Amino acid sequence: MFTTSLLGLATTLAAASAQIYRGFNYASVFTDGSAITQTDYEKEFSTAQRLVGTSAFTSARLFTMVQAGTTNTPTQAIPAAITTKTSLLLGLFLSSDQVVFNNELTALRSAISTYGQDFIDLIAGISVGSEDLYRISPIGIENDSGAGVEPAQVADYIGQVRSLIAGTAASGKAVGHVDTWTAYVNSSNNAVIDACDFIGMDAYPYFQNTMSNAIESGRTLFFDAYNATVAAAGGKPVWITETGWPVSGPTENLAVASTENAQTYWNQVACSVLGEINTWWYILQDAHPTAPNPSFGVVGTALSTTPLYDLSCDAGTSSVSSSSSASPISSSSVASTLPASSDSSTSTAKPVLVPTPSTQSGSSSAAAVKGSSSALGRSSSPLSVAATMAPFTSKLGPEPAPSVTNVKTYTAITTLPVTYTSGSQTSIGMTTSAVVLTSTVGSTLYTVVQTSTTASDTAVAVSNKPAGSCPSSLSGELQYPHLIVPVNKDCPVTPQGNSYNAHFSPTISSIFNFDILPSYKGLTCSLIFVFPTRETLQTSNYTLSGKGGIEILRLQDPATAETTYESVPAVSARVGAVADLQAGSGNVIASGPCFAGARISYEVSATGDLDLEYFQDYNPAPIGLYITVC
Repeated sequence: MFTTSLLGLATTLAAASAQIYRGFNYASVFTDGSAITQTDYEKEFSTAQRLVGTSAFTSARLFTMVQAGTTNTPTQAIPAAITTKTSLLLGLFLSSDQVVFNNELTALRSAISTYGQDFIDLIAGISVGSEDLYRISPIGIENDSGAGVEPAQVADYIGQVRSLIAGTAASGKAVGHVDTWTAYVNSSNNAVIDACDFIGMDAYPYFQNTMSNAIESGRTLFFDAYNATVAAAGGKPVWITETGWPVSGPTENLAVASTENAQTYWNQVACSVLGEINTWWYILQDAHPTAPNPSFGVVGTALSTTPLYDLSCDAGTSSVSSSSSASPISSSSVASTLPASSDSSTSTAKPVLVPTPSTQSGSSSAAAVKGSSSALGRSSSPLSVAATMAPFTSKLGPEPAPSVTNVKTYTAITTLPVTYTSGSQTSIGMTTSAVVLTSTVGSTLYTVVQTSTTASDTAVAVSNKPAGSCPSSLSGELQYPHLIVPVNKDCPVTPQGNSYNAHFSPTISSIFNFDILPSYKGLTCSLIFVFPTRETLQTSNYTLSGKGGIEILRLQDPATAETTYESVPAVSARVGAVADLQAGSGNVIASGPCFAGARISYEVSATGDLDLEYFQDYNPAPIGLYITVC
């Protein structure tokens, strides 16, 4: 029965505020990467309030405090919310480092100061992070979902927000965290629950593709997830921060994406919780200017008050028979609840991945992965890449022994316009995938192997390009580093450990491990370093001082997280160099036969007085070291 499936709801509602919020999730950029402005937000918020057949949706969940395209300027969603009287579940992006989080704190502080009580009165709550715990979970790691944050660090970030708002008019606002329901039922994350005023829960039965997840089971699966989260929350209010069913997209096990099924899920879930539990549906619009795959928007490419399906909740649509009561949660039933996707040439406000057919993949299905919360889109600015080809020195010393037996290949459906040049001799124009997703297992950094879906090369003739090398582009299959280890000359015996950041300076170099698939035997690989301008970055950042370049060496043996300056493996070959590293450039370091089935380590060092540190991230524009395959 419905009362059974909402086990614990009374406790949750008793702890929640008297006002019940109903709203949608909102991205910070459109699917072409352009920033959503105050005018855009006002149109979206007004549309949500006037959707045909509904009571007004007057709340908005945000993923970042920072306006897209700026370093720490408050999001323009705030003045738009003030104008339209839209309440806000604020979000601060976490899955990077303290430097990036400081920008979120600065934007929050500035917003409080700039907009005052008009802003404060609209705050429904403050979410510190989004799905950061999922990304370090076994499911998240298996699906290469990106860099996450340990529970103790999430709790610390929550504390930093509390300290910031203390003594301000916002000091009484609820501070919490948003994550997948699977994260909350894992007791190792209890430190986060303990630190929260509220628990934000994301659940997507459509993506629970290891279970019976046909639309007929959607309601049961959702309330199973809700009940399990309530049970783990220790009496703290559980807010529904993301759920929905796609109107289009691939079939996930038994789950079919369609407008009809989105209607059914709305009737069975939205009509049961709206007005009863704080809910932010995913999503008002995710298809402007192009539709992602899958697409969850209740309105299509054109912003309209007429939804794609009926959002009214009459007496006949929300009733549920006792046969659909929730089933008990067991550890074996916990499955991923994040969106996945099939191959597509369009970009999406939620970057998503799906396994592509591969003899190395042990499964034909993968759980959902959503991108970093502060970007939620793709850059629209072309990246100019000057390809400087260094001579390729192949196989100095023994070829590395095969060591890779099970590496999954994924297809990213996001696209990015790229223009590649090599001196004045050639130009290659294409649209190509540009995503890096990182996560950790213990001390090892894992990242997605990505396949381009829309590259279309023009004729090219590069005089200094070795015969048989790959195109000087990020087209085709890409490999990303599975381990990044800085080593410091000033701390020669101290391991710096696995890092999300790479650092090149007169005293610090970084080692990158790549796992090359056995199926690459007989193919050509190119080592490419891409260094975009700062304004093209969405969630990554870098510090740069001095002038100089980088030198790349291939090591005889792979590095580990314990590698120090003194224990760096012997050099196998000098691969190449970039004499003058400039922001806005990309550099093909070398091309040659792929070391199929091997784990390869490259050490990157600075030349001159260059000092560069960057966060290897997946949002536009791509930054860092890659291997392309052809």
